[in-house]
Amino acid sequence: MGGLSRRNMLKAGGALGALGALSIATPAHAWTWSPTGSVAGAGAGLDPRWVWDEEADPLVAALLDRGDVPRVNELLRTWTKNGQPLPAGLPEDLRAFMERARQLPAWADQGKLSLAVEFNKKRGLYLGLLYGLASGMMSTVIPKEARAVYYSQGGADMKDRISKTAKLGYDIMSQNAYRPDGEMIVTCVKTRLVHAAVRHLLPQSPHWPDVADEDIPISQRDMMVTWHSLPTTVMQKLVAWKVPIPAGESEAFLHSWQLCAHMLGIKDEYIPASWAEANSQAEQVLTPVLAPTPEGVKLADILLGLGSSVDAGILSKPILGAFTRFMLGDEIAGWLKIPREPVWDPLLRLSWKPFIAVREGLLPFPLAPEAYWLFDEFLRKATLLFLSEARPISIEIPQTNRPS
Repeated sequence: MGGLSRRNMLKAGGALGALGALSIATPAHAWTWSPTGSVAGAGAGLDPRWVWDEEADPLVAALLDRGDVPRVNELLRTWTKNGQPLPAGLPEDLRAFMERARQLPAWADQGKLSLAVEFNKKRGLYLGLLYGLASGMMSTVIPKEARAVYYSQGGADMKDRISKTAKLGYDIMSQNAYRPDGEMIVTCVKTRLVHAAVRHLLPQSPHWPDVADEDIPISQRDMMVTWHSLPTTVMQKLVAWKVPIPAGESEAFLHSWQLCAHMLGIKDEYIPASWAEANSQAEQVLTPVLAPTPEGVKLADILLGLGSSVDAGILSKPILGAFTRFMLGDEIAGWLKIPREPVWDPLLRLSWKPFIAVREGLLPFPLAPEAYWLFDEFLRKATLLFLSEARPISIEIPQTNRPS
């Protein structure tokens, strides 16, 4: 887009600049999804590529410029539960923002959230695997996300970065996710602050202009792309595997993720109101952008190497690679330079769906074939790997980009 950026649009006058950007969007990337399909039911219809977080972004930029971030991080380490008062000593502008940001929207449905807990209990093993190997590995072929992760501070310590990302998956699956004694709201608000910091810091990186096709990362559209790599992709896989899911539980699972999007600062007009709308939006914003990048290949290699810390046998790099190929397909596996596995590739292709059917009681247990025991063990170990609460995790506002 040449000189088109958020900075230039702000100079042009906020919404007016955004409208200008919308008017010159190329047809291949034009935003056509209607806000009538959102939880808001209406909206301005602006292309979310040119919308960021007008409330959090200037606030966190000011915290960084004032040198307040080290003290803020120290104070926020003690804020861990949704219903807990904010710590004393926070800057007043930050306190005011966080008090607003921690409030659930009026459309939050406690009944659906309770039903989502039941869904997570029943499907937890599948969810752990899917969040890790479907959603996690897909993130490495979302070019903007892969580059933003790689060049920001989190890219310097991927194990720590993945642990913090996994915390969101763990928290949203917990029994008390959005309740006062849960942690999901805290995780979302802190993540929203991190995103704002990355938007301020990453454009200052000497590496960023050479690799990025936008000045400012993590737009509302970028966040929705990532969102679709999580619940939308997970539900698509569960449906493809023919896992029986009652309609109410399916809707409740979606609701828990709709709330997550809202709490991360995504505008309600971009959050799909149904799975049909989610699939429609994903077809426009997720599927077309998937592509390889050098940064994504490096991140994928790190992800695939993490399993050995839990079980170097069943979670070895070749087996994790085979599951990635099975879930995301040959093209993406090729992009990520994942070698073919002569044993596991055909085993998964031929036996995974029958294994799911047996596990769900849809088929009789066929004399316990060894492959099914292997699959069940893999599910349990993968869940431990990708949703582990092995140590306390502190989500903190970054102060620098990735060191050179």
